Amino acid sequence: MQKLAEVCIRRPIFAAMLILALVVVGTASYTRLAVDRLPSVDLPTVSIRTILPGAAPEEVETEVSQRIEEVVNTVEGIDELRSISGQGISIVIATFRLDRDIDVAAQDVRDRVSTVLRHLPDGVEPPTVSKFDNDSSPVMTLALSGNLSVRELTEIADKTIKPQIERSKGVGQVSIVGGLERSINIWVDADRLAAYGIPITAVRDAVVRQNSDVPGGNLTGEASEQVLRTLGRIDNPGAFNDIVVAMVNGAPVRIRDIGRAEDGTKERRSSARLDGQPAVSLEVRRQSGANTVEVIEGVKAQLDTLRAQLPRGVRLEVIRDQSEYIYAALHEIDVHLVLGATLACLVVLAFMRSWRATIIAGVAIPTSVVSTFAVMWALDFTLNSVTMLALVLMVGIVIDDAIVVLENIYRFVEEKGLPPMEAARQGTAEIGLAVLATTLSLVVIFVPVSFMSSISGRFLYQFGITAAVAVLVSLLVSFTLTPALSARMLRPGSLSAHGPASRAGFYRVIDAAYTAMLRVVIRFRLLAAAVAVLIMLSAIPLFGMIRQDYLPSNVDEGEFSVNINGPEGTSFESFDAAVRAVENDVRAHPAVRTTLASVGGSFLGQVNRADIYVRIAPHHERRFSFKRLIKATLDGDPGAAFRGNYTQGEVMREIRRTLSKYKDLRISTRSFAAFNIGGGNFDIDLAIRGPDLEKLAEYTEELRVRSQNVGGVVDADTTLKLTTPELRVRIDRDRAADLGVSPRDIGTALRLLVGGDEEISRFRDPLTSEDYDVQLRLVEKHRSDPSQLPRLLVPGGAGQNGPRLVELRSIASLEPATTAARIDRLDRQRAASLRASVGPGYALADRLEALHAEIAAMDMPPAYTVRVMGRGRELERTFNEFVWAFALSLVFMYMILAANYESLVHPFTIMLSLPLAVPFALLSMWALGGTLNLYSALGILVLFGVVKKNAILQIDHMNHLRAAGMPRLEAVIQGNRDRLRPILMTTLALVGGMLPLAVGSGPGAEERRAVAIVVIGGQTLSLLLTLLMTPAVYLILDDIGAALKRAATRRSRRHEMTPRASPIEHAGVLPQKQ
Repeated sequence: MQKLAEVCIRRPIFAAMLILALVVVGTASYTRLAVDRLPSVDLPTVSIRTILPGAAPEEVETEVSQRIEEVVNTVEGIDELRSISGQGISIVIATFRLDRDIDVAAQDVRDRVSTVLRHLPDGVEPPTVSKFDNDSSPVMTLALSGNLSVRELTEIADKTIKPQIERSKGVGQVSIVGGLERSINIWVDADRLAAYGIPITAVRDAVVRQNSDVPGGNLTGEASEQVLRTLGRIDNPGAFNDIVVAMVNGAPVRIRDIGRAEDGTKERRSSARLDGQPAVSLEVRRQSGANTVEVIEGVKAQLDTLRAQLPRGVRLEVIRDQSEYIYAALHEIDVHLVLGATLACLVVLAFMRSWRATIIAGVAIPTSVVSTFAVMWALDFTLNSVTMLALVLMVGIVIDDAIVVLENIYRFVEEKGLPPMEAARQGTAEIGLAVLATTLSLVVIFVPVSFMSSISGRFLYQFGITAAVAVLVSLLVSFTLTPALSARMLRPGSLSAHGPASRAGFYRVIDAAYTAMLRVVIRFRLLAAAVAVLIMLSAIPLFGMIRQDYLPSNVDEGEFSVNINGPEGTSFESFDAAVRAVENDVRAHPAVRTTLASVGGSFLGQVNRADIYVRIAPHHERRFSFKRLIKATLDGDPGAAFRGNYTQGEVMREIRRTLSKYKDLRISTRSFAAFNIGGGNFDIDLAIRGPDLEKLAEYTEELRVRSQNVGGVVDADTTLKLTTPELRVRIDRDRAADLGVSPRDIGTALRLLVGGDEEISRFRDPLTSEDYDVQLRLVEKHRSDPSQLPRLLVPGGAGQNGPRLVELRSIASLEPATTAARIDRLDRQRAASLRASVGPGYALADRLEALHAEIAAMDMPPAYTVRVMGRGRELERTFNEFVWAFALSLVFMYMILAANYESLVHPFTIMLSLPLAVPFALLSMWALGGTLNLYSALGILVLFGVVKKNAILQIDHMNHLRAAGMPRLEAVIQGNRDRLRPILMTTLALVGGMLPLAVGSGPGAEERRAVAIVVIGGQTLSLLLTLLMTPAVYLILDDIGAALKRAATRRSRRHEMTPRASPIEHAGVLPQKQ
């Protein structure tokens, strides 16, 4: 590197063009970088959705879910296999390891599923394989409202908006909530069917036969060819009434004789309200691994075209748009980047008192940051909160190398009176090894962490590579552009009676105080070392005082959701009324700006589930910021910036208290997940696996009750509830066999009569050229009254005039019972989960520990096991991997330092600064109420990289002075005094670069603050200690080394002075003297 520096000093244009080339490439790459909220950390997830109309959850589990699980389980790379069996629906979710390609995995799943199709029950719809997780939150929500009926709005949403949005890149699913789908309903009267002696299956078959176009082939002539087609489709809804079902006593029986056909809607199973007014919402979910912003921008690009197709008075509004938060968070980071760079440069100006020196050092910031964009583009990184956070954190670090080189050159100019050209050459040569050691030991910190195998490793990979590249570019700048500019821009300094001008004033006071303290510590260095050991040991109790979480729990996005679960068996109408009351209470809160209530419409089709999306005021209206203070001051009321401020967490707690009065509803308020780690958006997700559903329900409910007494566990609920009412048909098999009725016939008939067939045929409207379902069902009075069910007729054996009709009560009995609304399976075992949120003042790790203690007290049989899911699982994986990653980082750091200094002792002295900084980092977290989470661990990582820089500068210069012949004690004092200024400059520049992150209040501020607090607190609070302890430990180890050397010398001399017998005397050959 020294050779490169000398070339650049002689050839400044070469140095400028070298760095300019990196900047140009980086600028070009910046324009091509995609934008996203976070790195792509989604687990590759493939879901298989299968519909079996009318089937109970247990039937779906055994007939569909288990069979699909069996074949999918053999696909390579599966990390977790889950399934959810609901009423008539099976969803199997395969989560793959991070290194598995999602497209290949999806194709492998499709191939496996195709092998099981022939083993699935009759009536099942073909499985649909998709690359998304049903539990994931929508990235975008649209609301359609206006002066039309809900049916008309649904028609527009389903036929116009949804197909165009689904074609957008990266869209995994578009769900319509609150719609009323058009259908042709055929209502049949059970009494009339009985009077005519017609089975319900005959009605279905008649509609299917008489509403179809049948191709007739081609009529081929000598000169022409015609297609023959039988037009059997009905083109008028009223014409369904004329369909002949059967002939009774020689007369046709039509649909109108046994019921009626009408152009209506399907049964309402969901509703949506925008700010209390009826609406139809569309939830857009992205494919697994797709870029969030690209998906949203692709949808938004079509909105103008879609709005132009809407009737007058109909509005299409974007309700939830994650890209707004992403852009706002990135804008905040951009502001922090500029402010941090400005503060770092002001630190240089304050110490060097030279605008020339400030420009030379400041150039390192934009060149390093912009050049990094080239590598980001080459590695397919995105501009996201993590990569931009890395660049902001590096602002105070990339300037360090330039500061150290510049300060040393400046010292040679000021104190030694060398010309700037010679000072640049000698100054860079003297400090080069220290700068190289500092930079490489910082870069090597990020390498092991970047390749962790968990989600957190993928999360940190882009951070580590981005930071490492920026630091390496800054190293190149410090050895090329910095000495080249210094050689030509610096001016000879002036020496006053008190020394160099830049060391006068307040700095002289700092220097004198530090020198005095240093002499005392050196004199009592053993006592100082004992104090340092005690400070290191204080990290143990401090670590126990810090709460542990996976991510910061106080993230303020300005939006959250209220999730409502009603009692099983609740009808849609009654539950919708209850949700409306909850919605009104939520909207009554003064902070709430917009609500979108979605009742029903879940991916399992449950009508007793609702979600209310809540949006509050944006950050700039309710959080203090300097921009808001300036505006308020200009308006003449600066106090307005401090009044009426509140956070999203405060609003959520107030709403939770308000809604606690609804005892029959289980209501939770949750922030939206930053990224999908599988299994839904829950802080706590504990799965109990075992064979028996009743025991699983009992254990999870007991755990839920116990969790209420633990404290800090709120909004607890269970996935398995055996409270869904059902009527079980107990068949008298002997009697049924005598009458020629099979269980299959009974089930089919009852499904048609009671449950209805949602699609026995299709009706094509010639006016719209769209197809609609034709439904068959009993009239309301016959299918909703349980007392009417025994009178229903099912087809039996053949009679004289066709199939014999048998009353249900003659071959079966009805028994009321309860069952599960859904059955979950985890890795091919039945499972039930406790899901909850962590309350204020607590953290995920301690609540999981408390719940594990409660589980142990439950004393479950060995057949029932507990697994931590979701964030808790990732917290455990992350902690274990971080321990290994930090250990490897320390080993690599030691190896680099040992290689640089050709010493095994100096790296040990340098690395002692790491445990000295940890207690202060933990103290900062504890004092400010922070938690040890993924971001604060990232801060500790950065802290480890920068805190040992001071020790490297100190030891390198002390060795240099001693090598030049200066006495040891004088070299220690002078060496540390010389390095005090660059150490203070680099430390304050680091603090200045991160200060905007620590005091920021915009979107994403909580995550960035977690990193900044650790680095600023650990670096600044340990600064004085490392400045004093490094030379003390240096002398102690040097004393020990000298003592060992003296002892070895004395042993060697004694060994040489001891007379030795000759070999012949030892052998006893020569006679001994008398």
